[in-house]
Amino acid sequence: MTAEPGGEVTADVRPRGPVRAPEPVRAPGPRRIRVEHVMGTAVSLDLRDEAVPESALDDLFAYLRDIDRRFSPFRADSQVGRLIAGELAEADASEDLRLVLGLAEDLRRTTGGYFDIRRHRPDGRPDPTGLVKGWAVEAAAWRLEEAGASRFAINAGGDIVTRGEPEPGRPWRVGIRHPDRPDAVVAIVGLRDGAMATSGAYERGLHIVDPHTGAPPEGLASISVVGPSLTWADAYATAAFAMGRAGIAWVDEHPGYGAYGVTSDRAAAWTPLLDGLLLRD
Repeated sequence: MTAEPGGEVTADVRPRGPVRAPEPVRAPGPRRIRVEHVMGTAVSLDLRDEAVPESALDDLFAYLRDIDRRFSPFRADSQVGRLIAGELAEADASEDLRLVLGLAEDLRRTTGGYFDIRRHRPDGRPDPTGLVKGWAVEAAAWRLEEAGASRFAINAGGDIVTRGEPEPGRPWRVGIRHPDRPDAVVAIVGLRDGAMATSGAYERGLHIVDPHTGAPPEGLASISVVGPSLTWADAYATAAFAMGRAGIAWVDEHPGYGAYGVTSDRAAAWTPLLDGLLLRD
């Protein structure tokens, strides 16, 4: 393990055991697990609050389905689909879509254009797909908290929100997938009230490019961003991956956020925030 310029720590990447997909069943006792396919991915909820009514779980997934219905770019009748097609003006969009577009514009400025929902389209129309999932899952977590939940984890295709502890004195254990082995992890992060999102080329191929050059980014196989907000962690992970190796240090510039990157030569590099979160056992 060695120290790198910019406050990073590096080490060899070693697989740390299998990753098991959550089973679509409900566990007995106070723990409840629900898995549904929505927003193009499996969304799982692990809830440890016994007093939270089942209707709150129904409402959470109904909310995510509604977001998918209105924000999916693959539906011609969705607001985003109509926006991309030029059938809906941004000024006439719903309040929450205008909020997302505003967040995206803030991100374009703060990332130096590395997160830009317009640049990858030749017509310049906005496609906020890269922001919507993290934002929607975080909003769903808020709704669950309003129903009285304080101990749960939501995993939406690797975008994760956690609250409280699954058991007294133990954080939620969140694995960072190995870029070459889908059944193994390279590290385990302990989260309580936080979020983590990962961007990389191993799941959907090289779908993220450097928007300034149009070329695939260099230096990273994947990057995971940890912080208090999934909305920002998800967007920062996308932007940082597009920056290449420099994206790790860029994340460290944002208070409360840290990054764990797997480099192209399969070494691990992380920022100081992760030192207090990486689980060694």
